[in-house]
Amino acid sequence: MPSYAPDGTPLATRDLGNLVTLTHLIYGLHAFAVLSGIAGSATIIGSFVASVPSIVAVILNYWKRSAVRGTWLDSHFRWQIRTFWFALLWIVASVMLALTLIGIPFALVLIAGAGLWIVYRVARGWWNLLQRQTMPIPRED
Repeated sequence: MPSYAPDGTPLATRDLGNLVTLTHLIYGLHAFAVLSGIAGSATIIGSFVASVPSIVAVILNYWKRSAVRGTWLDSHFRWQIRTFWFALLWIVASVMLALTLIGIPFALVLIAGAGLWIVYRVARGWWNLLQRQTMPIPRED
């Protein structure tokens, strides 16, 4: 039985051109936030979570999520959304660690590690999009 998009068109015959372009734009917004964190005074993770480009990217993810559901782009949207929320989680964990004097070094290591993880997630996701491959993330059931 074929799968259908929310607008009723079969997913196999649907043109995803505009949605692919949108997904590139979202990765571009995230990449801009990462580069702002590298070049500016903010951390990568701080820029990724708190900058306007990244927030706009996540809003676009949620806004167009139903349009990509059931397509290979769905995994990219989930990848991008999960990257944002896990980055926020790492910031909260870092702040909690930094509240104690002994936890400050661990918080700094966590912030640096999370920054590298974000760079990896944006680069790997965008690379897979260019190759028209899905992202390896757990299914939402």
